[in-house]
Amino acid sequence: MKLSDRIKPISYLKAHAPEVIQGLREGQEPFIITVNGEAKAVLQDIDSYEQTQETLALLKILAMTQREVEAGDVTPVDEAFAEIRANLKI
Repeated sequence: MKLSDRIKPISYLKAHAPEVIQGLREGQEPFIITVNGEAKAVLQDIDSYEQTQETLALLKILAMTQREVEAGDVTPVDEAFAEIRANLKI
């Protein structure tokens, strides 16, 4: 489906909500909803939304980790495992 086919006015969504939702459930690409000709929202299926949220969370963790590495706020792996073993008394 072309991008232009996925851009729909809010009136289209109101008139075709059941079909749009069914299409999303079946794997159709997200819809961009416009109000007065301006893009205002994206409508996607819940599985895609959850996957996107998980991906964003992982990217945030990676970015935080990268900043810690750049700042030198890291512990060598052998020291980290030694501390874990000491805490677990292994």
